[in-house]
Amino acid sequence: MSEEGGGVGGGGTAEVAVVIREFNHKSDSERVEQVERSCEVGPNSELSLYTDLLGDPICRVRNSPSYLMLVAELVYNGGDAAEETTEIVGMIRGCIKTVTCGKKISRNHSGEPPRPVPVFTKLAYILGLRVSPAHRRMRTGLKLVSRMEEWFRDNGAEYSYIATDEANRPSVSLFTEKCGYSKFRNPSVLVHPVFAHRIPVSNRITIVKLTPSDAESLYRRRFSTTEFFPRDIDSVLNNHLNLGTFLAIPKSYIWAGSDNFLSDPPETWAVMSVWNCKDVFKLEVKGASKLRKVFAKTTRILDWVFPFLRLPSLPKIFSPFGFHMLYGFGGEGPMYTRFAKALFGFAHNLAKEYKCGVVATEVSSEDPLKLAIPHWKVLSFTDLWCIKRLGEDYSDGSVGDWRKSQPGLSIFVDPREF
Repeated sequence: MSEEGGGVGGGGTAEVAVVIREFNHKSDSERVEQVERSCEVGPNSELSLYTDLLGDPICRVRNSPSYLMLVAELVYNGGDAAEETTEIVGMIRGCIKTVTCGKKISRNHSGEPPRPVPVFTKLAYILGLRVSPAHRRMRTGLKLVSRMEEWFRDNGAEYSYIATDEANRPSVSLFTEKCGYSKFRNPSVLVHPVFAHRIPVSNRITIVKLTPSDAESLYRRRFSTTEFFPRDIDSVLNNHLNLGTFLAIPKSYIWAGSDNFLSDPPETWAVMSVWNCKDVFKLEVKGASKLRKVFAKTTRILDWVFPFLRLPSLPKIFSPFGFHMLYGFGGEGPMYTRFAKALFGFAHNLAKEYKCGVVATEVSSEDPLKLAIPHWKVLSFTDLWCIKRLGEDYSDGSVGDWRKSQPGLSIFVDPREF
């Protein structure tokens, strides 16, 4: 798969062409990593985030049901039989899955009352778009996006979406002004450091680790109509990166399997799953001054020496660190947020055992968990999801044009794409 861009020169003069082609792991990995490094480090000693993909440039989409990575390659022909040379100047990743885009009321003839059922759509996702700083403003990013969208259409995707920091003006401008995307959702990414001390969990709450089958039953029965819920939730829960699904229930409630729970749940409960991003890639904050590094180290030392004081401490974010992604947060009852906090404390302690730097989750801007889940504002941020309809020749179905729908109370964030 390849596509040539325009070239310059003619006759015996040098020619340059941009070729969009599929990523080759054997020949491209090192050059792709060089582009990643050049894009992540900010100028003038400003703080920036560097991603170490641990030698696997496809790691962030590899666990999706269908994925592709493309690279933009400059091909130099010196003319007069000079040797042809190439340089990778950009890349893009994309994946396709089936998710919930809305719900409808199911009416049957068995005498059971009507109930909401999910309406699914085939959704594509773009992530990891990078263009070398020295080769920007040459429409390379636009060419990469266009070629990826062709692959989406060829594989039946109905919508495409991207997620970016809403403060990243060049990225927002590219997608909304040049690629035809519209602003869609504004979820919040909540990030919390992993302390040297454990976070206490209420002894009035029991936390049960569910089997993958029990977790699947619970999610499909209670959360399948949540926006962005993946139809292949079983693949997510059975993935080796999934560390487990955990249910918080009152101490007095006896867990006897998902069937009993679903037929007779306690008044209040909460559920959460944990994804081990640490084994996929690591992050590192670069550009920090020596003073900031010394301050961060001091907070960790104090936290380690005086754990009973429970002092807030900054993790080793100025060195490569891993993290856990908390997803599938949900529940019911008057004390739901309290039970969710207990799950968060449990997840923090689990991340401490795995020697992670932070734990993170992403919730809808309308979700009460946005205020309930502990997080540090200095590490957290608002995400911007932009969406595009890839074709007009299919039925709008029961939910109409998804781009025009109102946000729900919650979203289901797929950890395979974080």
